Amino acid sequence: MDVDYESLAMDLIARTERAVENVAHLAIDTQITFKIEDIVDAVERDLPPGYPESTTGEMTRRDVITQMAQEILSGEMYKDA
Repeated sequence: MDVDYESLAMDLIARTERAVENVAHLAIDTQITFKIEDIVDAVERDLPPGYPESTTGEMTRRDVITQMAQEILSGEMYKDA
């Protein structure tokens, strides 16, 4: 099966952005401090069965989501946009 990696990356970014937004709202509403791992867990729970894993061999899907979440929270992801 051929995987469109660009579409997969865009999908994972969108899912991570939604999780960041949801966790941020939850943090504001509850005054509870959340960690990046909580965002990663939220993304992972939302993934459909059979969602592709990372194929680089060096980074797991969780590593990729962690990096995305950090870049979203820091604004780094949108620097060149």
